[in-house]
Amino acid sequence: MMKRALISVFDKTNVVEFARELTGLGWEIISTGGTSAKFKAEGIPVMDISDLTKFPECFDGRVKTLHPNVEGGILAIRDNEAHIAQMNKLGIEPIDIVVCNLYPFKETILNPEAGHEEIIENIDIGGPTMLRAAAKNYKFVTVITDPEDYSKVIEELKSDNDTSLETKEYLTAKVFEHTAHYDALISGYFNKRLKITSPKTLTITYEKKQDLRYGENPHQNATFYSQIQETEGTLTAAKKIHGKELSYNNIGDTDGALETLKEFEEPTIVAAKHANPCGIGSAKTISEAFQKAYDADPVSIFGGIVASNREIDKATAEIMSGIFLEVIVAPSFSKEALEVLTAKKNLRLLELPEILKSDYSSFKGKTVLGGFLIQEMDKELIGEKLEVVTEREPSESEMEDLMFAWKTVKHAKSNGIAIAKNKTTCGVGPGQVSRIWALENAIRQGADRIAGSVLASDAFFPFSDCVEAAHAAGITAIIQPGGSIRDKDSIEAANKFGIAMVFTGMRHFKH
Repeated sequence: MMKRALISVFDKTNVVEFARELTGLGWEIISTGGTSAKFKAEGIPVMDISDLTKFPECFDGRVKTLHPNVEGGILAIRDNEAHIAQMNKLGIEPIDIVVCNLYPFKETILNPEAGHEEIIENIDIGGPTMLRAAAKNYKFVTVITDPEDYSKVIEELKSDNDTSLETKEYLTAKVFEHTAHYDALISGYFNKRLKITSPKTLTITYEKKQDLRYGENPHQNATFYSQIQETEGTLTAAKKIHGKELSYNNIGDTDGALETLKEFEEPTIVAAKHANPCGIGSAKTISEAFQKAYDADPVSIFGGIVASNREIDKATAEIMSGIFLEVIVAPSFSKEALEVLTAKKNLRLLELPEILKSDYSSFKGKTVLGGFLIQEMDKELIGEKLEVVTEREPSESEMEDLMFAWKTVKHAKSNGIAIAKNKTTCGVGPGQVSRIWALENAIRQGADRIAGSVLASDAFFPFSDCVEAAHAAGITAIIQPGGSIRDKDSIEAANKFGIAMVFTGMRHFKH
């Protein structure tokens, strides 16, 4: 009996060549709609699906393959005598290859001009049904979703007159990956449309961006995946224009730098190490901002990440070129800057035009042993209003630096402290188990630059010790969330030392 292939694809890449190879091997081709028309135009013999089902395609093509002659021909178990007897009784002939890829649902939801009705019409029904049927019966049916697999199947048909069981299982795995991805996009679309942020079951899908050389350590495998929508302004949308491939640690650290950078509108440089800001500078020009960020911590920036919210010009590039950096990410690089920076062959240069875009994701997640934690992105900065709680109010310049420090500490791991002066970080104390330790580390780092600076803490002070240490170091103003049952102790200490203190009414833990 002549073997038969059912081919119904939206993505028609190389499908004509594949069908021509099959007919050359004696296969009969069955097809639908546009695929059938394309085969006929190319002179490839083809049976229309309606000739197989004895029923016309209907409802604007919504129903064409949902028929026992199709699904039965795919699902019948070929070494089951009862199934064979039923096929003969019902006049159903086997289908041995199914080639199908689905309506472009992803491309449709990515089109800003697509309306809800158009999106609904691009939910494929018959395609996933055929694919799942063929995948379930993979021992007897070869199923293809990816044009890249055409050549492999043809090679095996030519050499063995069939595809191997190993290949069939491989193709089956791709089917369920393909349909799961497809369905996750659909459920995600409806969740977003209906503003469902915490569904009973969570199914999210990402697409592989690249395999990485290794993870945090050389003995760990790692892969970088990208979300499907809203990637503008994120690292997944960045274009690498020079340097080595990004590592797992590069990606994590650069993402941390980008999150911090998005808090600032004026020309700003964020230098980051281990995803923590180690030096931040804001100024009228980006070269001045970089010099500030470098001076803030010339030790930690070594081997670090630099994120800029303005084009890197020649003057900035020349300063950068004298320092060992892993990654520079910016909206653009001038031609002259590239001439300077590309002389360092390993330095990764990333171009991200929409680097200031801040509505880049709706959630943040991380795995735990046996589970997955998910939360909204921390896109807020302060509560309802800033409240000065001390006798002395901060001066205008102190308030500017307080907000600068507050934006910085928001992105430092908890317990976090940030000290700043003249829109430059003087010291950052991230990730300590004790808040006073975080402060002491930040003061030690700032050394003689601390006098006259301001301090930000990501959470409240449960004791007055941080205020006392700040006074001893010469810090003149403090910003913190407030909310401790012992706020009075800190306020009294600040009043005693003439320190201005501002409450934000919002904490920013980052664990």
